[in-house]
Amino acid sequence: MPGTNLTREEAQQRARLLNTHAYEIELDLSGAQEGGTYRSVTTVRFDSAEANAESFIDLIAPAVHEVVLNGKSLDVAAVFRDSRIALNHLHQGPNELRVVADCSYTNTGEGLHRFVDPVDQQAYLYTQFEVPDARRVFASFEQPDLKATFQFTVKAPEGWTVISNSPTPEPVDTVWRFEPTPRISTYITALIVGPYHAVHSSYEKDGQSVPLGIYCRPSLAEYLDADAIFEVTRQGFEWFQEKFDYAYPFAKYDQLFVPEFNAGAMENAGAVTIRDQYVFRSKVTDAAYEVRAETILHELAHMWFGDLVTMEWWNDLWLNESFATYTSIACQSAAPGSRWPHSWTTFANSMKTWAYRQDQLPSTHPIMAEIRDLDDVLVNFDGITYAKGASVLKQLVAYVGEDEFFRGVQAYFKAHAFGNTRLADLLGALEKTSGRDLTTWSQKWLQTAGINILRPEIEVDGAGHVTSFAVRQEAPALPAGAKGQPTLRPHRIAIGCYDLDGNGKLVRTERIELDVDGELTAVPFPPHTARPAVVLLNDDDLSYAKVRLDERSLSVVTEHLGDFTASLPRALCWASAWDMTRDGELATRDYLSLVLSGIGKESDIGVVQSLHRQVKLAIDLYAAPEWREAGLTQWTDATLAHLRSAAAGSDHQLAWARAFAATARTPQQLDLLRALLEGSQSIEGLAVDTELRWVFVERLAATGVLDEDDIAAEYERDKTAAGERHAATARAARPTEAAKAEAWASVVEGDTLPNSMQESVIHGFVQTDQRELLAPYGEAFFAAVKGVWESRSHEMAQQIAVGLYPSLQVSAATLDATDAWLKAAEPNAALRRLVSESRAGVERALKAQAADAAAAS
Repeated sequence: MPGTNLTREEAQQRARLLNTHAYEIELDLSGAQEGGTYRSVTTVRFDSAEANAESFIDLIAPAVHEVVLNGKSLDVAAVFRDSRIALNHLHQGPNELRVVADCSYTNTGEGLHRFVDPVDQQAYLYTQFEVPDARRVFASFEQPDLKATFQFTVKAPEGWTVISNSPTPEPVDTVWRFEPTPRISTYITALIVGPYHAVHSSYEKDGQSVPLGIYCRPSLAEYLDADAIFEVTRQGFEWFQEKFDYAYPFAKYDQLFVPEFNAGAMENAGAVTIRDQYVFRSKVTDAAYEVRAETILHELAHMWFGDLVTMEWWNDLWLNESFATYTSIACQSAAPGSRWPHSWTTFANSMKTWAYRQDQLPSTHPIMAEIRDLDDVLVNFDGITYAKGASVLKQLVAYVGEDEFFRGVQAYFKAHAFGNTRLADLLGALEKTSGRDLTTWSQKWLQTAGINILRPEIEVDGAGHVTSFAVRQEAPALPAGAKGQPTLRPHRIAIGCYDLDGNGKLVRTERIELDVDGELTAVPFPPHTARPAVVLLNDDDLSYAKVRLDERSLSVVTEHLGDFTASLPRALCWASAWDMTRDGELATRDYLSLVLSGIGKESDIGVVQSLHRQVKLAIDLYAAPEWREAGLTQWTDATLAHLRSAAAGSDHQLAWARAFAATARTPQQLDLLRALLEGSQSIEGLAVDTELRWVFVERLAATGVLDEDDIAAEYERDKTAAGERHAATARAARPTEAAKAEAWASVVEGDTLPNSMQESVIHGFVQTDQRELLAPYGEAFFAAVKGVWESRSHEMAQQIAVGLYPSLQVSAATLDATDAWLKAAEPNAALRRLVSESRAGVERALKAQAADAAAAS
């Protein structure tokens, strides 16, 4: 039985047979305030290439009332099953189908999500359709290459607003009838419905006028910094339209901050939905604004790459996401007036770290992944699809030249507007503009898995002059279970030469750019030149590779990492040190020492916050267990010292306050947290506002200082959706058997929690200093996870499968239990992948712990 899955072969067969033209969709959402189900009426017009052909349309609905094909009523019981409606005896040429169904509101962030705001008790709706969830709202041919126009007619409660892909019309008797969209794919259609607060503006340039809208719930309106969001949006319009040489392709551009959103944002054509945590209720660091800006620009880039031109099938998902990621970072870096010209530093220290981690898992795959069915794509929104793909695009830009790259992109948009493409279409356009044959490049970069390591090999004479310089490339074996063979690749890299100036700062004195290919590549280093203090391969982060420092460079960097005058080389060295720690090449205790020696000189707040997360992860998972407490003590003492010494009111002060709270453990440290929370003590410049209060409350609950009454009292101060989530986290974090049992039951045994509440409970349940308390739940996880996977929606099941895996139980017993379960349970490919990835994390932690223990001796 096909169920809700769809194979690539089925999609190809359907695309060969059908050509879709237009959808007319009528939704009666007048009862949305009460919830339940709603009436959905779909009329779709399409052509069939053959007479008497058979096909199907997709629909997930609790009830179907009518199916009328070419004027003939079909027996619903006979044609509707397994989330499909069978279509038999199609006419050659035009066909018309009408489906009347009752569809369900969801609380999982899939389909038409319904949320009730505890502040005003009003319901707020939005759709989320990627990958295959338009079929939860209307009958659809659910695949990206069957594009059509979409006309929505929506009946909504009095006083509500309805937003869709087309400009918002004036309602007539609470009915909103939208104009048809251009030809787009089902997954980027959208409806956002409710009493949303709105701010309007426009983008104006040379006679072009694009209406802009920003929406959020009224309870967040006081925090909505619309001017800042519009500023980033206009910068994106300006930069993308110039680089793409193609005017924005839709009639308006709305950005809607919506509740309980599973991802960062979604590129619905002209109606982008964004998680409303990006409406900041409290002080955040500039790094948070940078991440939000990148998200805004990422989704705007999708209007061209993904919405205007769409992949034919999901194996080219990486092109959508990688292109949007690359161009959003490039825009932040280069757009006039951007607040974040050093955005490639953030990319190197966060996105690429994600990619390197993903590429060393047993589930690693080529960037151009083999997507056999929807189950495959649902777990493929990963670090390879986004971050490695974007890294490789950056490498491609360096390889063909930036001007040539964008000229190729411009030709690609013009040739394929409102159509569907494959990778070959883009590469063909780039080959024409650059003159480069990209066949070998594509085969080695896009169709193989794994990561290369680049090492410098430097020889000097007695006077310290370089006599020989080469770059050695390695292709380590792929992780056990991964498909494919190790591959040496062509890299376009820069090599930075750094020396200490008179002020003790590391400054770049030479830059060499070259192509690296094969095992050994000679570097054209100037003869009779003194060896630099630091030689940094892949300076400017042009390529995608793990980089190692030679012995002398590593010695200088260990002492002077914080002394680079530029942020990007610092980030590259931090990332290399973190990668070495994960690989067991650098002991956790030595990594901690390195961070403590240099983090005080690190000016980039995004890098500082990344180091905070990485140090905590290293101590929690990669430290030898017998040293872990000593490491935590050393780190927590340092966080408190930095908190007290940071500039009053600075981003660094706020970041150190959060880092201190994350590992506060002694009675004195916990007393300080409580005193800061209660206001009996203060630190100059530190505003203990709503969100920071919850950080303190959650840690105090996890350490047993605060109980249920204290949590309830804090929620009374913040009776909002965010407050509900924080309170749920705090309750689940309490270090008692009863609290853990209650949290486990609410997530695993019950299935009523909304997506965001389930995520919050899981986050609170898993506390790194509660290993013994959580140990019994390893067995419970393996007993329950397959049933959860088979009975819950994808988003909800994935949260549980990843979040509740016993990752903290770093032992051979956990590996054995996982292996036994994988063999006995015979999970489907998607669940097998997720559990295998978690298993790999435990295996890596065991190796790193052994390396840390060896360093002690």
